[in-house]
Amino acid sequence: MKYNILFLLLFVWNLQSQNLTDEAALTQKMEFTFNEYLGYVKKFHPLVKTANLEINKAQANLMAARGAFDPKIEVDFDKKQFKGKEYYSILNSSFKIPTWYGIEIKAGFDQNEGYYLNPENTVPNPGLTSFGISVPIGQGLFINQRMADLRKAKMQLQLSQAERKLQAVAILYDASVAYFNWKKNHEEFQMYTQYNTNATIRFKAVQSLIKQGDKRAIDSIEAGISLKSRQLSLENSRLKLLKAKLELSNFLWMDNSIPMELTDSLFPELQIENTIQETLKTNDLLAQDFTIDNHPKINALETKIDMLEVERKLKANSLLPKIDLSYSYLSEPQYIDNYKFDNYKIGVNFLYPIFLRKERGGIKLAEYKIQETTNNLNLERLQLSNKIKAQKEVISSLNKQHLMAKDLVGNYKTMLQSEERLFTFGESSLFLINSRESSLITAQLTAIALRNEFYISNSELYKILANPD
Repeated sequence: MKYNILFLLLFVWNLQSQNLTDEAALTQKMEFTFNEYLGYVKKFHPLVKTANLEINKAQANLMAARGAFDPKIEVDFDKKQFKGKEYYSILNSSFKIPTWYGIEIKAGFDQNEGYYLNPENTVPNPGLTSFGISVPIGQGLFINQRMADLRKAKMQLQLSQAERKLQAVAILYDASVAYFNWKKNHEEFQMYTQYNTNATIRFKAVQSLIKQGDKRAIDSIEAGISLKSRQLSLENSRLKLLKAKLELSNFLWMDNSIPMELTDSLFPELQIENTIQETLKTNDLLAQDFTIDNHPKINALETKIDMLEVERKLKANSLLPKIDLSYSYLSEPQYIDNYKFDNYKIGVNFLYPIFLRKERGGIKLAEYKIQETTNNLNLERLQLSNKIKAQKEVISSLNKQHLMAKDLVGNYKTMLQSEERLFTFGESSLFLINSRESSLITAQLTAIALRNEFYISNSELYKILANPD
């Protein structure tokens, strides 16, 4: 009996020493919080930066669309000289200002001369100035291609902002899962380390008691089986932790796209369940109803419908006849201040397809695309609402399951401690202790897994909400 008591004291002393050692080692390490980790990912991850480039590309596209309204200077000079004779010298220059409603203002200067000059190009010796306007009164007056391109470019900027959020939140979700996986494997490794230490102490104590004749030799095999089993689990856990750390390092970057590697001096946040919902901004949603009107997916589909509506209006405008009227006032440079409205040039351009099959087909296609996107929008609204409701229930259920799992762990610990106490009085065996300990390990693994699912479920809700900012 005295050896059993000695074994118990030795076991408790070593366990306390191990706990003190673990606490001392923990104080030398740094806690890498989940909020701090997400901050690195948001700021430096290459794919998050790439998502931000979508807005830059949309802004560049908007600038290009606005270029269709830039004033233009055109100069056309043509001259022919042969055998000392100037056949012709033709200079046509113009300055054009496009306006929003398809109207174009134009100023020009022509100076032509030559022995074989075409009579229609004949102008006064000082040259001929013109100032006029071109107006479409059919197609292109209220909407034309450059107006449609500019409107869609502005909408594309809104679309890019929504798509940036969706791309960024997908990356942050993957990064969050990697962090939770690291925490899960870290906790399992810590647990197996502790039980490996316990198994080692028991094995040594049993061998000592066998030498003294207080235990049977078969007890050494029982303790050795338990030790090898714990060593195997510890090694497997160490490998999983290593892989989880490397996976997490994929999301850690510094400025100038320099990758970072997770060091052994960092450990995951201990009380993350108290901060995760605040970090992911899901706490307000769980406390009240959430509106999906500002959801990036909804905004993206609504913007696509607006862009398709612009395209439909452009197609509908093609049903009108194309009638372009132009008027230019003509004057010699020295008489430009003396208005003589009998000097002018006018033009009329008329075009109208008879059957309009191309135009009517284009309108039908545009309407079908709008209907298709509208159907997708209605479906997305319903799916998002149901996903949010379902995820809230999942989070609530996992929280309850985790509390129950914690109670089970506490009960299994009590059973193990009771079995160890009976062992000290010779009323139990190593087999029963190992059995109780295996049940406790299973319960702790279940609790860790449920806690990890709780973290991931919050991250999934964060992904559904798609609000990375």
